[in-house]
Amino acid sequence: MPKTYDSLIPSIELRERAWLQARERLAHTRQAPTFPSVTISREYGCEGYPLAQHLKRLLEEASGKPWTIFDKALVDKVASDEQLSRELLSHLGDESHAQDVLRTHFGYLTHDDAYAKLVKHIVPIAAGGCAIIVGRGGAIACQDLKNCFHFRLVGSFAFRSSTLARRLELPLAEAEEMVRTQSKLREKFISQCLHEDITSTRWYHAVFNNERQSVETIAQACLRMIACEWPTKGIFKPDPMHASISGR
Repeated sequence: MPKTYDSLIPSIELRERAWLQARERLAHTRQAPTFPSVTISREYGCEGYPLAQHLKRLLEEASGKPWTIFDKALVDKVASDEQLSRELLSHLGDESHAQDVLRTHFGYLTHDDAYAKLVKHIVPIAAGGCAIIVGRGGAIACQDLKNCFHFRLVGSFAFRSSTLARRLELPLAEAEEMVRTQSKLREKFISQCLHEDITSTRWYHAVFNNERQSVETIAQACLRMIACEWPTKGIFKPDPMHASISGR
């Protein structure tokens, strides 16, 4: 029996609970340093979530802190929970700080209120650090946040179709039609909502060919880039490549 796309992703409840526990631990840490966050964009059919899982493990090994993966479902869950929404905004320091961030980044938002609400929660999540945001225009929405690193996966139509067919256990023809349809819909959606081209390389620190590089290799490259470029000392272990090799 074919799998659904959602079946490939761990449950929202488990990830939400882990995120809340991590936030609680950080709240009790005096003078906790600011941590970076990551956004992952991908052409439909590329292995965006598997990359996020590999990168999460490597970042946790290198930083000694828990990281949380946010996809549309988890961000939407946070946005729909009034208590979590208030806590998320307060995590930026104070209410005025939170409003400053939102005003700075959302003067151009779409008339699509549902998406606007979703994106307004992505920015505080990313600003809080230790977040890996998959999709939803995160690279554009968080472009001006100084603690964010943005990566994108691309691949040929044939590669993306075969990868999707394998992961969802679908006939190749059905996977090809999904890639063809969803690719157009996703790019159009972001274009209409954020008025920008999500495929432009100018948004990203690096763009990786998922067809030529495994997600394990790409995750190691992302870790190295983050650890080398992140200005705060003491966040990562001295040799982040050691963590990537030992965790293989």
